[in-house]
Amino acid sequence: MNSENIKNIAFICGSQHLYGNEVIERIEINVREIINNLNKSSEIPVLIYLKKVLTSSKDISKTCSELNNDESCIGVLIWMHTFSPAKMWISGLKKLSLPICHLHTQFNKEIPWDNIDMDFMNINQSAHGDREFSHLLTRMRIPRKIIVGHWSDDNVLREIGVWSRSALGWNEMQNLNIARIGDNMRNVAVTDGDKLEAQIKFGFSVNGYDTDDILDEINSLEYEDLNLIIEDYHKEYEIVDELKKRRIPSSKFN
Repeated sequence: MNSENIKNIAFICGSQHLYGNEVIERIEINVREIINNLNKSSEIPVLIYLKKVLTSSKDISKTCSELNNDESCIGVLIWMHTFSPAKMWISGLKKLSLPICHLHTQFNKEIPWDNIDMDFMNINQSAHGDREFSHLLTRMRIPRKIIVGHWSDDNVLREIGVWSRSALGWNEMQNLNIARIGDNMRNVAVTDGDKLEAQIKFGFSVNGYDTDDILDEINSLEYEDLNLIIEDYHKEYEIVDELKKRRIPSSKFN
């Protein structure tokens, strides 16, 4: 698709005020390095951007609401860079309606055993923070994808890519209208149990139409209208050269 139609994934990172502004700034630098690496990978088909390093319940709740209202955002990558008390995530997570990928990683691939100190521990408590966050997600029965491993590893990049494609599919389903030709009971919840369940769980609507309705639509088609649709495709999508000159001749409907 053309650039104006590109979807993206928000990366939000958890921490807390306890560590101070200097540590929070360091965390953001680390997160940006991770995101730059993710965006260089050919495995991941969508742009990932840093939304924010979150340190309070109010900020988390506000951010989740903003992401819900962002039509370009198809999912959220969440990582606890440090220890982020999970209780403050409850309000925001209850609002968040986008697909979630919990990235369970550490910024450093190896632990510096020779010179490890409390400063290092304060900035690299992902092991504790991610377990705390995972416990909350489980308690809240929130569906999510969990990816474990270092953010630079090929297998982690592949898994993020697979989840990204699933999120793209989910996003597309939220805007689908599916026609079922031949149905008589239109929009009736009691008789349309399976279609009702599909809309409740997956977001898309399956609507029934009589065959005469379809034939009336076909008979009313004008080639100029179809070519206008083709022009829209040229604006919305990247078209290969051999298809660019194709138009529907007027004789097709004569």
